[in-house]
Amino acid sequence: MIVIDPFWLALVSICALALIGLPIGHAMIASSILYLWLAGLDMGTAAEQILNGLYTGYLLLAVPMFILAAEIMNAGTMTQRLLHFCNAVVGRFRGGLAQVNVLQSLIFAGMSGSAIADAAGTGKMMQQLMTKDGRYPASYAAALTAATAVIAPIIPPSIPLVIYALVSDASVGFLFLAGITPGIMLALAQMTIVAIDARRKNFPVEKPVPLHRLPGLTLRALPALMLPVVLLVGIRGDVMTPTEAAAVAAGYALLISVAIYQSVTPGQLYRALLSSGRTTASIGMLLAGAMVFNYVVTVENIPQSLSALLLGWNLTPTQFLLLVNVLLLLLGCVLEGTTILLVIVPVLIPAARALGIDMVHFGVVVVLNIMLGLITPPYGLLLFIMTRIAEVPLRDIVLNVLPFLFAMLGALAIVTLVPGTVLWLPRLLGYGG
Repeated sequence: MIVIDPFWLALVSICALALIGLPIGHAMIASSILYLWLAGLDMGTAAEQILNGLYTGYLLLAVPMFILAAEIMNAGTMTQRLLHFCNAVVGRFRGGLAQVNVLQSLIFAGMSGSAIADAAGTGKMMQQLMTKDGRYPASYAAALTAATAVIAPIIPPSIPLVIYALVSDASVGFLFLAGITPGIMLALAQMTIVAIDARRKNFPVEKPVPLHRLPGLTLRALPALMLPVVLLVGIRGDVMTPTEAAAVAAGYALLISVAIYQSVTPGQLYRALLSSGRTTASIGMLLAGAMVFNYVVTVENIPQSLSALLLGWNLTPTQFLLLVNVLLLLLGCVLEGTTILLVIVPVLIPAARALGIDMVHFGVVVVLNIMLGLITPPYGLLLFIMTRIAEVPLRDIVLNVLPFLFAMLGALAIVTLVPGTVLWLPRLLGYGG
């Protein structure tokens, strides 16, 4: 008689259901219930895990608030004001509009926390500006926009870092501080590639904005530029929790767009609420599925078994981090980032702790890997989004994104091998790790 292991059957079931088009969250819930049934456990445990996880996870409330803040900013003129400011700063150089694309993503990252929000919002605007009158090839503009959107989840506020904090118990405030330097490193790497391409491909030079207009443009963009400052000061000053900071971000975005800029109509606000609600529901189902499946993983003692296996290999912390990099980069080619954060990363955390790896450093390395997966073929969610926005073949976007991907892999290597690049700012502000 053939005995089928319930856990492996659950894994096969998840893959099969996902392949036929069922959302991954639903697939994990259904397969976890199948496991509980085959293992002779109470199938009602699935509902219990979902309810306990979602309704006691106070930190999770930060996710819909950050999503709403990004939607409100995209609905108003906040993004246009930021673009005008960025154009005044770097638009005067050869390939200046491409440099504006990088700088606006770096600034917008401090408000959205989502790569998808960046690509769908300011990214769409940059695509139109860069391809107007044939200034830049559509495939190059789309590839650059996809690459720059990767910065958004690294610079605080960051939805992936909030989710990592949920599974690791690391401090959200220190994770946010730790993401600042790597985010700037990614932007510098991208700007370097743009500068090289600008000379090699003879990109156009934009009409420079007179320097005397810079103070006025800065003043118009200042309310938007102050949002990340307000959040970081509030969190680190113990004025508000990360969840409260997310609510402040949404309220601040609404206040600026409605009261100061007067650029959001009731119809636009309704659509922003509707869009953020849909996105939140999608993430919520994924979280629910991950919570049930993580219970299955715990019952099977997978984290401890994997930790013992890796420790048996006598890996050094550096070797372990390099192994994690390779694993997550490969998984990022075929899996959605939130799924990796909720299902794979919790299995790796016990081994990282046992090796003495700092959880804040580990979190930034993990999130950086997962975000690079957004522009890594064949999955590359950002590549698919830009294919639809730019209406160009995926192959052309992939060819143009590769130099940016390699440059960002270099930044990832530095962040992995030199923890100080991540931890110096949190330590400066009181972190003891």
